Parts: sequence; C-alpha cells; structure tokens
Amino acid sequence: MLAFCVTAPVLDTFAKLASDQIPVGQITTARFIVQTLIMLPFVLLVRDRLWLPKSLVLPILFRAITLIASTYCFVAAISVMPIADALAIAFVEPFILLLIGKYVFGEAVGPRRLAACVVGFIGVILVIQPSFAAFGFVALYPLGTAVFFALYMLSTRQISRKLSAIAMQYHTAWVGALLCIPVMILADGSGITDLDPVMPQGVYWAFLVGVGAAAALSHIFMSYALGFAPSSTLAPLHYLEIVSAVILGYMIFGDLPNRMAVFGMVVIIGAGLYVIYREQKTAKQT
Repeated sequence: MLAFCVTAPVLDTFAKLASDQIPVGQITTARFIVQTLIMLPFVLLVRDRLWLPKSLVLPILFRAITLIASTYCFVAAISVMPIADALAIAFVEPFILLLIGKYVFGEAVGPRRLAACVVGFIGVILVIQPSFAAFGFVALYPLGTAVFFALYMLSTRQISRKLSAIAMQYHTAWVGALLCIPVMILADGSGITDLDPVMPQGVYWAFLVGVGAAAALSHIFMSYALGFAPSSTLAPLHYLEIVSAVILGYMIFGDLPNRMAVFGMVVIIGAGLYVIYREQKTAKQT
C-alpha cells in the first residue's frame, strides 16, 4: 500500500511534466495505451481472463468512461496548479461516495458520518479558495475528478465480484484506449487546445510512457495490497498519497501549499479518517 501511495503521485508528476507541451487529452490517451501494454503480460502470467465476458461489457465500458473523465479532469487541473492542492481537493471522493450510497442506494449512514462529510467539504473550500484566486475555474476540476472517481469506485464494487483485480485493470485500460484513440484522431488539426495531438519531442516520450507505467504499477500494488490486508486496514494509509504529492511537488516543481491550503488538507484528512473509523465501528456492530 505504501508503494501505491508513492507510485500514484509519480503518475501525477509525469503528467504535469508532460503537460508543458502535450495536450491533456493526449496525456490521458497515453495513460490507457501504455497501461494496456503493461497489464497484458500480467494477465497472461496469472492466466486470467484475456477476453471480456459479454455480461461485463457495459459495466467495464462505464468504468472506463468514468476513469477517462476522472483522469482528464485531474491532468487538466495539475497542468496549472500544484499536484498536492489538486489531490487534496480530489480526496473529497470518499464523502461523495458516502452520500451516493445514502441518497441513491439507501445505505444506512449515521449523522456523525454525514457531519464528517460536511467538515470534509469545508476543508475542500479552504484548499480551493487560494487556488481559485490564483488559477480560476481550473481549481474546480479536481471536484470533477472526485465525482467521476466515486462513480468509478461504484462500478469497481460491482465488477470485482465477477472479475479479478488484474483482469479488471487490463480490460478497463484497453477499453479506455479504444475510446480515447478515435477522439485524438478526430481532434487532429482541430486547434482545440486540450485535444489536438502533437508529436512528442525528446524526453516528452518518456513522460508519456511514465504516466502509463506509473498508472499500471500503482494499480498492481493496490491489487496486491488488497490481497494481503482488508480494505478497512489499508484505507487510512491512502492519505499518505497527499504527503508523497507534497514532497514530489516541492522537489520537482518547487510547489508548497500555503497555510490555508495546508489547514484544509488537515481538515480533509481528519474528516476522512473519522469516516473510516465510524465505518469500521459500524461494521463490527453488525
């Protein structure tokens, strides 16, 4: 799990480096292409399902679309704002997932966890405020990431009952690539800043490969972590990803969150950990 928390911000770092010359849509597409090429040998190695069952076509399609949208929003955000700030805002996703569970699926969510969600959203506002002043509406993109990633997690819950973690990542990757590539072809020469592809030069090829490689490795690490420990044990460690993002952001880009953003991050992490604590306590009582 610690390997995931280090590798995931590396993905973001490569994406931010690439965004200096490469359009957001092209970076997103590269992620899925490279991830497919890396995941394929793993699927063959473990002799998992190489072909997608018909019953899972639509769920995997939905999962791929939500991951594409989540990736696009986040890359668009970090192309102009610090990775740690964007990641902290995106960490509102567990609260969104909790609210969807309550108001869409009728899951039992107590007042304490709802209050923690409110506190978490206040923390997001604290992080967004300085970023919004500096970068404008781009600072809201991580909220889009959070919403789409919450939907992605919902689809993951459904598919994980029928498909292994490795196979699920592989099929999501190649379906995502098939969806993105035609968009890039159609956008070629369109002049649309975020979509019109360019020919990468020099080290930018490495940045694009790095995005996909880090995406694949981080998901592999996560899959194996879940195989050795329950998600309830691993969930609190996930917040170490913000710490890794702050360190990488400072080392490579010289970015450091201001005091208000740091306070907002602490509020988000605290609220998130409280939600995890309450969920674990509720699970023990049932």
